[in-house]
Amino acid sequence: MPSEEIAKSASAAAHLEAETPRSLVVRFPESDPLMMDAGVPVGPLQIAYQTYGTLNAAKSNAVLICHALTGDQHVANEHPVTGKSGWWETMVGPGKPIDTDRYFIICSNVIGGCMGTTGPASINPSTGLPYGLDLPVVTIKDMVRAQAKLVDYLGIDTLFCVAGGSMGGMQVLQWAALYPDRVFSAIPIAAAARHSSQNIAFHEVGRQAVMADPDWQAGRYYENGLKPSKGLAVARMAAHITYMSDEALHRKFGRKLQDRSAPTFSFDADFQIESYLRHQGSSFVERFDANSYLYVTRAMDYFDLAADYGGSLAQAFKGTKTRFCVVSFTSDWLFPTSDSRAVVHALNAGGASVSFVEIETDKGHDAFLLDVPELLSTTRGFLGAAARARGLA
Repeated sequence: MPSEEIAKSASAAAHLEAETPRSLVVRFPESDPLMMDAGVPVGPLQIAYQTYGTLNAAKSNAVLICHALTGDQHVANEHPVTGKSGWWETMVGPGKPIDTDRYFIICSNVIGGCMGTTGPASINPSTGLPYGLDLPVVTIKDMVRAQAKLVDYLGIDTLFCVAGGSMGGMQVLQWAALYPDRVFSAIPIAAAARHSSQNIAFHEVGRQAVMADPDWQAGRYYENGLKPSKGLAVARMAAHITYMSDEALHRKFGRKLQDRSAPTFSFDADFQIESYLRHQGSSFVERFDANSYLYVTRAMDYFDLAADYGGSLAQAFKGTKTRFCVVSFTSDWLFPTSDSRAVVHALNAGGASVSFVEIETDKGHDAFLLDVPELLSTTRGFLGAAARARGLA
């Protein structure tokens, strides 16, 4: 099958996932809506999720994994659209740090996403058309409250652990603040308690690229069979640069040319890094919805945990019994170690039990997704100690 036909097939499959996902699904009726921070209820609400492992009789071994910006519920299984391995298979699986032989793993697609949980590509019951921008703006707290509805549906009172990186780490912190009695342990990785102005700026560049695409059509492109692929690809390219460090880019690409011995003196992709970014952009649009990109980036921008507690981050965690393991990476300039230290200081001020690990690596922000031995050993050790304290060992 030609590459263009493969891309169209993948794009069509991704669109179907918004309504009929190939994963577990729970539907909450209109009588049981999710009240959003925007002050608007969303119902009926659909949540798509995956589980791995077995829930024990006491329902005390559940681990909730929160995905990052462009992730989804397919943590440790083949992705139904791309056919690729799960996005955290380095971490989750039999005998791995988050061990599916010991723990019951849950991961849901966030509200505002595009892999089966209610989002802008979902059908608005009041119009019979996709929500588009009629869906209320989503926050990290909205994502967590939706996850709590799922956890309630599964009959789980207390989560053994909530873990995630980047936007997933923001959700971890929100879970610990919003539901302190329901989180036994927490692992926020490469995250922050609020989004920096620089990160908001990067997201705004991406959103403007999407909205400048003529095919975006004020968010109503679904109805006309269009897709703002060029704008979304540029947004992805710009964002992907921030996920890597200068050292990692230089090691992988340097100034090497792509399939040529000399510059073409044109605007073709002469350099390998250009070709790589174009590939990242084109492959991304096959599996992700442009409006969802607007929604989830905005959710990160609005995140400021201390703002809900009189400007004091320590108040968000005051008296918490949750055990924390905070992880950062030396080469992560998107969420630098200073962001994690601020969380650790607030946790210490709130009297929390907290350990902190700064991992030396040149892999940048994306290190939390990669095979970084110290991250794997840290997670394994922390969860092992928490399991013994929980009586799971």
